[in-house]
Amino acid sequence: MANAAGPKRLTMSEVGVAIALGALALYATAVAANGWSVAFRFHGFLTLAASVAGIFAIFNNFYERGPDLPPAEIDGRPNYNFGPVKFMTAAAVFWAIAGMSVGLYIALELAFPGLNVAPWFNFGRLRPLHTSAVIFAFGGNVLIGTSFYVVQRTTRARLAGYLAPWFVALGYNFFIVLAGTGYLLGVTASKEYAEPEWYAKLLLTVVWLTYLGVFVGTLMRRKEPHIYVANWFYLSFILTIAVLHLGNSPTVPISLMSDKSYIVWSGVQDAMIQWWYGHNAVAFFLTVPFLAIMYYFVPKRAERPIYSYRLSIVHFWTLIFIYIWAGPHHLMYTALPDWTQTLGMVFSIVLWMPSWGGMINGLLTLSGAWDKLRTDPVLRMLVVAVAFYGMATFEGPMMSIKTVNALSHYTDWGIAHVHSGSLGWVAYISFGAIYSMVPWLWKRQGLYSLRLVNWHFWISNLGIVLYVSSMWAAGIMEGLMWRAYNRQGFLQYSFVDTVAAAHPLYAVRALGGALFLSGVFIMAWNLWMTVRAAPAGVAAAPLPAPAE
Repeated sequence: MANAAGPKRLTMSEVGVAIALGALALYATAVAANGWSVAFRFHGFLTLAASVAGIFAIFNNFYERGPDLPPAEIDGRPNYNFGPVKFMTAAAVFWAIAGMSVGLYIALELAFPGLNVAPWFNFGRLRPLHTSAVIFAFGGNVLIGTSFYVVQRTTRARLAGYLAPWFVALGYNFFIVLAGTGYLLGVTASKEYAEPEWYAKLLLTVVWLTYLGVFVGTLMRRKEPHIYVANWFYLSFILTIAVLHLGNSPTVPISLMSDKSYIVWSGVQDAMIQWWYGHNAVAFFLTVPFLAIMYYFVPKRAERPIYSYRLSIVHFWTLIFIYIWAGPHHLMYTALPDWTQTLGMVFSIVLWMPSWGGMINGLLTLSGAWDKLRTDPVLRMLVVAVAFYGMATFEGPMMSIKTVNALSHYTDWGIAHVHSGSLGWVAYISFGAIYSMVPWLWKRQGLYSLRLVNWHFWISNLGIVLYVSSMWAAGIMEGLMWRAYNRQGFLQYSFVDTVAAAHPLYAVRALGGALFLSGVFIMAWNLWMTVRAAPAGVAAAPLPAPAE
């Protein structure tokens, strides 16, 4: 803390971060001048610019702030730090538009291959750009932003750290920029959901550990003795993603001047560790923390207590124990030992029970408040998200059964499953949280237009139906065609035959994606007009409480 009396001084955190950024700027200068590839030199220039901008921001903030750091309380009330939350909310909307636009383009590339433009804009480079942008850029900003909001409101404590929350927000988004531009330039580790190369992963490690420190530090300084269940889900997300990232990412760069590195794992062990990581990235990045959003925003929006707080705790412990073992179902009929495949299948089926327990808990929270769905399209979006969560967590265990997997694996059925979960569950619960938070953060009376939210809901819902149903049909058709034999015992269809048969369904998928993206543009316009509106006093909503 700066002293209340005497000359204003830089804090230890300001000095430490400035020194670290200075050292990073020196290394980035060397990379920009001597990097072994054009892509690595470009990233050197980006890192140098970001480091210099960070140092400038630290000293500019020092000269503009008062002699004391912002207090934890003002007149006995918590002095919340919502600046990073606002930034990450805006970043989430930006990355949603960017990532889903890329997704629409690659869907069109599959339907109309002439749209592939080598090398930067072919499918091979744009596909990981799309997945990373929608999962880690859009989803990650939503998760970190909402976790910073929820942990402050439920603990009645200001975020721990002075620069640390902003370092997490800005550092995480700079990691996204490094990863995304790297994909376009051909820089990739070629590991699903873990494509960034060693230097981007190293930055993410530092940012993520800082995130963990901020979140735990805020919990430790809480004014509420009880830790609300949403924070349990957020904390397990932060801890488990750290373990997964460190376990799947140990690489050895061939030089500090090269973007290329080699993973320390090899063969089937590398495959097993990759899908231990990959499936649990789905579990602990795309499921568990979004359940934290459900447990906070659904009760807040419905103005009802959670149906059963006890059930939410059972949901938490069973989910995190069972989910971690289900990864082998991605490697059915491969070199992985058969007992490991069976283990993954069994735990996947058992996973159905806690997943539906959470879905039922979320839906029954609306007991006595179902009439609100007619007048509040934001709540409707949140509730439909929970319903999609139930559907996706039924379909996933079913697809892990070996006989079903024999038909579905490597087909577009997997694409349908992933997008019913990502569009219907992840995106909808995120949209509901953003629609709820923006008026609260910017102190507006409400959203600019609930009618626009209604349009967003129905247009995007139609898009999901077209997308998922077309890929279900394509996937089952592909699986049946690939296993069809003629009387002589030869395959009846070639792979090209299945591609030609799926063409009209690919066109329908692109139409569905275009409708969903249109809804995101409507949301962005609605939120922009909300922020531009004149501020108004907004009464604080009550904290969620257990029904028991």
